[in-house]
Amino acid sequence: MDKKKVLIVDDQNGIRVLLMEVFSSEGYMTYQASNGKIALDIVRDEVPDIVLLDMKIPGMDGLEILKQIKQMKPHMNVIMMTAYGELDMIKEATDLGALMHFTKPFDIDEMRVAVNMTLEGSAPSITLPS
Repeated sequence: MDKKKVLIVDDQNGIRVLLMEVFSSEGYMTYQASNGKIALDIVRDEVPDIVLLDMKIPGMDGLEILKQIKQMKPHMNVIMMTAYGELDMIKEATDLGALMHFTKPFDIDEMRVAVNMTLEGSAPSITLPS
């Protein structure tokens, strides 16, 4: 069975490394991007199952990246990460199709559970023999 793909988009290297370790250990294929251009290239070329997207990225911000992801892949699962309690941006992200958001510093276990649930929910419900 193909591994689910998780793309982590954040300009902070520490957060990317942390999330990549967490989701690699969950058995996912992980990709990382430090800016919007790299993120959009990965979305186009690798078609991740879920994108963890930081709201504040220099250059192209999270909302702009989200808009472009949704133009390319309307059904892509996107979870926003924000260090700011910017409700208007969070609302806009939700309107654009983000599933949910986590405010930094987030609980890594909550993030892990949210990603696992999203990816299990989007998988076809086929009962596999154990």
